[in-house]
Amino acid sequence: MLEYQNLFTRVQVRTVPEAGIPIEDSPGGRAGTGAFSYLAGKFGDAQIGPIYLGTAGTFSLLFGFLAFEIIGLNMWASVGWDPVEFIRQLPWLALEPPPPQYGLHLPPLQQGGWYLMAGFFLTVSILLWWLRVYRRAAALNMGTHLPWAFASAIFLYSAFFFQPLLVGSWSEMVPFGIFPHLDWTSAFSIRYGNLYYNPFHALSIVFLYGSAVLFAMHGATILAVARLGGEREIEQITDRGTAAERSMLFWRWTMGFNATMESIHRWSWWFAVLTTFTGGIGILLTGTVVDNWYLWGVKHGLVSPYPAQNTLTAEQQELLRGRYQGTAPDSFPTYVAPQPAMMLDSTALMTPADSLPADSARVDSLATPAAAGPAAAKSPATPAGGKSP
Repeated sequence: MLEYQNLFTRVQVRTVPEAGIPIEDSPGGRAGTGAFSYLAGKFGDAQIGPIYLGTAGTFSLLFGFLAFEIIGLNMWASVGWDPVEFIRQLPWLALEPPPPQYGLHLPPLQQGGWYLMAGFFLTVSILLWWLRVYRRAAALNMGTHLPWAFASAIFLYSAFFFQPLLVGSWSEMVPFGIFPHLDWTSAFSIRYGNLYYNPFHALSIVFLYGSAVLFAMHGATILAVARLGGEREIEQITDRGTAAERSMLFWRWTMGFNATMESIHRWSWWFAVLTTFTGGIGILLTGTVVDNWYLWGVKHGLVSPYPAQNTLTAEQQELLRGRYQGTAPDSFPTYVAPQPAMMLDSTALMTPADSLPADSARVDSLATPAAAGPAAAKSPATPAGGKSP
């Protein structure tokens, strides 16, 4: 039996590339004349270009390239400019933030200065790209839903800049690198008592999973009614046809409630926006308002306390608190903690001053023949009289 499936686009149109509507109030023009790609046509519109960058887009790409070059060249320099090692170790290479001793002061280039420069250029690039997106939406007389959703993601990105400012140390910032930034994530969570007990982190995860579920439900529904014209969602919104009726009826039968062809997009937009917005709030509260999320959860009844296993005072616990030091080559994230004033020898508490512990005496007895050499180990013992038997 013939079955209609459209996981990939089956029909591709080839004609004169569409240049788009004229935009009167925009400086410059569109780059390129447009071309077609068969592979792109399997997943979306086959036409590639023309593209409009404008002033904001051009400078955004320029600053983004500068940030990319600074990060890449510092990673390459860390392996001695060896191209083979650069490619092999690329997932583990990093451009680290300044160490804690610099606080919020400007460090030397090799001690985090390059990191601050790369972060500045990258931030400027992202902000200029947001401005470009907003201007393009306004020029096409569209709503500004997309730039404000992008602004929510930028808010989460900027939270990792403002949180170090609030706690007074550049060292709290995220390193540039694939695995190093993942190491930083786990270290950041552990240092502040596990972010899982941060309610805004929990909300961010809820909205993240919710976004995935909503997107999957909506995508599957539209594909299921595409044979009935369901992919023409604008028409189905303004003039509900059989595709919209069937899709809404399916969900009403399945779970007793259904969204509309318009409201499902609002649900998805809000869930996506709140994912990064609540995450940014959680980051800004960490280390500034709440120093330990686990203890905060215990205080407010969110989590049960662990059984008491030590009797450390508050001063002793503060001595154990370290700061993130980055990731050394072929190593794990490191921390700096104050050295104790005096190291106690555990053997001195159990052994008299004029004797050796049993384990130490045994080690010395075994080490003496080895130090004398193999000949001494093989020769028989000599009696007190000086003659061999």
